Amino acid sequence: MSPLRDPPVRGVESRDGGIVVQLAGELDLYNAEEVRSALAAAIASGPRRIVVDMAEVEFVDSTALGVLVEARSQLGPDALRLAAPQLGTRRTLEVSGLDRHLPVHESVDDALAG
Repeated sequence: MSPLRDPPVRGVESRDGGIVVQLAGELDLYNAEEVRSALAAAIASGPRRIVVDMAEVEFVDSTALGVLVEARSQLGPDALRLAAPQLGTRRTLEVSGLDRHLPVHESVDDALAG
């Protein structure tokens, strides 16, 4: 990873029976492994659901989307939820069709509650 870039995983916390993984910046081929590792660790702890907080994500490429799909396949259909994606990220999810497979919520609280 380039030393000029901040890490994509900004925090992981347990909340309301779920785990919130906060991501930020650009999610792409160069840091997808860090995202994969964070999600794998979260999955291993056996939460009811995992919420991926995307409020600070500026860009997501197909490699990073693939990591989210992998996590969903390990967890089950409704256990992985995306929260608060910015307009560009939301468009990417819609164009790729992933918004039909990964539940998208307006906020982390909505995703945890839903």
